[in-house]
Amino acid sequence: MAVGIRKRQAAETEAELKAAAVRTFARLGYLNTKITDITAEAGRAAGSFYTHFANKEALLEALLADLLAEGDASVVEPGHSDDFRDRDAVRWHVAVYWNFYRRRQTILVALQQAAIVDPSFARRSQELMEPDLRHIAGHLERLELPGDPLVVASMITTLMSAFADVWLSGRGPGLGRELPDEEAIETLTSFLYAGIGGERSAG
Repeated sequence: MAVGIRKRQAAETEAELKAAAVRTFARLGYLNTKITDITAEAGRAAGSFYTHFANKEALLEALLADLLAEGDASVVEPGHSDDFRDRDAVRWHVAVYWNFYRRRQTILVALQQAAIVDPSFARRSQELMEPDLRHIAGHLERLELPGDPLVVASMITTLMSAFADVWLSGRGPGLGRELPDEEAIETLTSFLYAGIGGERSAG
């Protein structure tokens, strides 16, 4: 019984540290956040951090693992299709990603910042995300593509990430307005669908 209680308490502390890290990243930015900022936000002793994470990068990697698990769970949601000849299938993926980015933007921006300053973290995060990239590549195999499916998948994910980052961060270029979710999803869907040749292959 005592072992079970300790495990539950440890899991709760780890979850509190992760949640505190996200709040602190949102306020200070990942690069400016210190471990003591995270433990203070969580109301924990500074030394408690190292019981769960070797360093700030290890915590961020754990947050990435949580994001990937969340993404894997979305595959079984209604409406998922792996046939990108169908515009609705493309739109479903765009909508899921846009809404995911809106919810998890703080972590996704932190991942970008960490990758810029730490090449080893960048490589590790790429390794962790490769299965998701290959998942998208698998959806493209029925199309007549302008390149290798994995290369095209990387183009798609990079475009979706950059597009979401610009507009959901309020840095939309020169239009003086926010981009409504529906318009963002429809515009990006049409662009990607035409780019991968969905209309030609469906015909």
